[in-house]
Amino acid sequence: MLGAIGLDERQESAYRALVAVGAAEVSDLAHRLELPERDTEHALRRLERRGLAAQSSARTGRWVAAPPGVALGALLTQQRHELEQAELAAALLSEEYRAEAPETAVHDLVEVVTGASAVAHRFVQLQLGAVEEVCALVTGRPQVVSGTENDTEALVTARGVEYRVVIEREVLELPSGIVEVTAALGRDERVRVVDRVPTKLVVADRSLAMVPLKGRGAEHVALVVHASGLLESLTGLFEAVWREAVPVRLGGGGLPCPAEDGTGPDATDLEILSLLLAGMTDTSVAKQLDLGLRTVQRRVKGLMERAGVATRLQLGWHAYERGWVTR
Repeated sequence: MLGAIGLDERQESAYRALVAVGAAEVSDLAHRLELPERDTEHALRRLERRGLAAQSSARTGRWVAAPPGVALGALLTQQRHELEQAELAAALLSEEYRAEAPETAVHDLVEVVTGASAVAHRFVQLQLGAVEEVCALVTGRPQVVSGTENDTEALVTARGVEYRVVIEREVLELPSGIVEVTAALGRDERVRVVDRVPTKLVVADRSLAMVPLKGRGAEHVALVVHASGLLESLTGLFEAVWREAVPVRLGGGGLPCPAEDGTGPDATDLEILSLLLAGMTDTSVAKQLDLGLRTVQRRVKGLMERAGVATRLQLGWHAYERGWVTR
C-alpha cells in the first residue's frame, strides 16, 4: 500500500511493525518480522533515510517510529510535487514534439501506435487518464487485451470514472463472456449489446479516442485521435450505436428485484429474459447460465403464461412495460 511513496514490501512491514510497538531493538523486530537481523537493520536504515524511523537517543540499538501523520504526510507532499513536475515536463515535451514534427497539423490530430505491447500500453494510459467517462465499442475478437486481462478497468471505476460499453452479441457467447459482463455490471458499468459494432473504439472524456486497426500480417496498429472533428465523429458514432443497443442485465448487475408475493419472475427468469432480449438462442442461454435446454424453454413458457402472451415478441414488449427489464 505504501509502495506509491517508494517503500518496498520489507520496508513497509518493518515500519508497520515499528509503529505497532512504538520502539524496538533490531533483534526483537527481526523476530517479529521473521527476517534475519541484517535484513531488518538494512530496512530500518532505508526508513531512516526517508524520515520514517530513527535510532533512540535514550537507548543504544533501539529504534523508534516517526509519527505516521507527519512523516508520511511529508513524503506524500513530496510525491505530489514530483508528479506535478513530471506532468509539466510531459507537457513541454509534447509541445517540443509537435514543434519538431514535419507535419504538425496531422500529428496534433492523430498518432499511430504500432506493436501489440505499445497498443496495450496506450490503451491502459487512455483509461488511467480518464476523469469522468470511458466509452467503448467491443467486438468478440480481442486482439491485444481481453476483458479478463483489463485490470485497469477495475482501478479506474473504483475512483469514480463511469464506463459505458457496447458489446457485440458474440461476446456473450464466448467462454468467458458472461463472466466478463457480470464483473463489469458488478462495477456499476453500463453495458449494452448489439448484433455487431462497426469498429473497435475507446473514447475517454470525449477528448481522446483510440481505434485499433488491422496492420500488415500479424502487426498490431492503433490510431489515437486527439480533439478534432474526427474525434467528434467517433464520439457521435458511439452515441448512435449506444442508442440502438439493448441493455444487458445479469444477476446482481442491475436486475429488478423479484416480486415479494411470488407473482413476478425470479432472478434466473430475469437473467434468461435479458439474454433472450439480447438476441441469444435458447441453447446459448442454457450454456452460458449452466442450465438445461429444457429448463430454459420451460421457464420461458412460464414467463409467457405469467404475462398472458402468445409469442416471444409480445413477451419482450410485456417485459419492458412491466419493468422486468429496462430499455
